[in-house]
Amino acid sequence: MADAPLVLGIETSCDETGIGIVRGHTLLANTIASSMDEHARYGGVVPEVASRAHLEAMTPTVEAALAEAGLKFSDIDAIAVTAGPGLAGALLVGVAAAKSYALGLGVPLYGVNHLAAHVAVDQLEHGPLPKPCIAMLVSGGHSSLLLVPDVADDVISLGSTVDDAAGEAFDKVARVLGLPFPGGPHIDRAAREGSGTAVAFPRGKIDDGTLDFSFSGLKTAVARWVEAREASGQSIHVPDVAASFQEAVVDVLTRKALQACKKYDVHDLLIGGGVAANSRLRALAQERCDAAGVRLRVPRPGLCTDNGAMVAALGSDLVAAGVTPSTLEIPADSSLPITTVHV
Repeated sequence: MADAPLVLGIETSCDETGIGIVRGHTLLANTIASSMDEHARYGGVVPEVASRAHLEAMTPTVEAALAEAGLKFSDIDAIAVTAGPGLAGALLVGVAAAKSYALGLGVPLYGVNHLAAHVAVDQLEHGPLPKPCIAMLVSGGHSSLLLVPDVADDVISLGSTVDDAAGEAFDKVARVLGLPFPGGPHIDRAAREGSGTAVAFPRGKIDDGTLDFSFSGLKTAVARWVEAREASGQSIHVPDVAASFQEAVVDVLTRKALQACKKYDVHDLLIGGGVAANSRLRALAQERCDAAGVRLRVPRPGLCTDNGAMVAALGSDLVAAGVTPSTLEIPADSSLPITTVHV
């Protein structure tokens, strides 16, 4: 891969300004500027705050990535950028920056799908993706099951959440339990001191014959349970509630993922997205995949959350596949469908 092009990836779909640089499937830099602390006091991401933070962080984060990789701007062969889905204003900052860099450097531009990039990033750690594979993407904004014959060209949606995404449910339950935002890491940490069988919370759509998800009812069930305990003056053991909620989420996720593998006779499962950093999800997925004879791939936690490396990885795949670059007129599309890998 020594002669593969150097691709710089820009990710601004939510609250992290991510810049990654890859050569082929070799990661050279992965620099992130997060505005999470600015959103924490609101209990969620504020789009206008995120957009302003991206604008302020873009130039220094790009410069930091180049320094980390030991490169100059003139070394870059292509620019890749998340064109969607995501927060419209946040996407606009990244897309505008990518157009400017591509035009100024005279290099091709590739607008890519944020979700497909979460699939492509695993190649930076575990090598080329099996063809086909099943991918389950779980984050604050998405819970999706995908059939992936070719991440650079052919991604098929098999199922998605019909209401709250898994990560969104983690954030809302954390708020009910008095835990900080973002909720995922804090629930994961609290759950280690609790029992996943302490409270029998519901598993939405677990045996409905579809590959869709639903976490809104679970979130409400936790809130009602906590309210009932508080109203009756009973104590609430936060670790037990956190562990029981978490177990309900990961039970559904792993069952649905393996149902997809069985239905489509695919023996490789990839899990990506921010929730893929959850320790219980990783452990239960490994246990159930081992029992089912399915090979599991999960990137290290730092590559699960939003980052520029994943965008650069997908951009590198597009370059290698000879895909026609994007024009400088590409839009930022907040609802870009997963079936559109490249715009």
